[in-house]
Amino acid sequence: MTIDAPLCLHRATVRPDWLDYNGHMNEAYYVLVFSHATDAFMDFAGQHSEYRKRSNTSIYTLETHVMYLQEVSEGGAVRVETQLLGHDEKRYRLFHSMYHAGSGDLLATGEHMLVHVDISGPKSAPFPPEIADRLAAIRAAHAGLPVPKQAGRAIALPGERK
Repeated sequence: MTIDAPLCLHRATVRPDWLDYNGHMNEAYYVLVFSHATDAFMDFAGQHSEYRKRSNTSIYTLETHVMYLQEVSEGGAVRVETQLLGHDEKRYRLFHSMYHAGSGDLLATGEHMLVHVDISGPKSAPFPPEIADRLAAIRAAHAGLPVPKQAGRAIALPGERK
């Protein structure tokens, strides 16, 4: 099986109801597009709906950091590239880059920390071997990619403690 580096698993077109009062995609819909890209990654990693139902597990988002770099208007076609930055026995860290499908301009980035959860608790739970192995294969395929400059950033004004 081939694992692209980065993965391109999700595309979307900006709908009229996604626009804000400035006529551009509202910030909530950037997060929605990234959420759909995360869902596509979960499917690619073997954590599809059948797996979640059978194992009584899911993925919960622990933290998200979005950077809005350029505006996108109604009808704008976007594609999301996804990079697995790291993982451990229960979590993974994804980095999504949203590009304008036509111009290739970088529109936004989203960095997400997710945790595997046993729904019966709910409580964090280790990935089973087949998912852990799949994550390791994806990470190996992505190991040669540079870490995006937006990854790992904190929000602070100049002079504030981080």
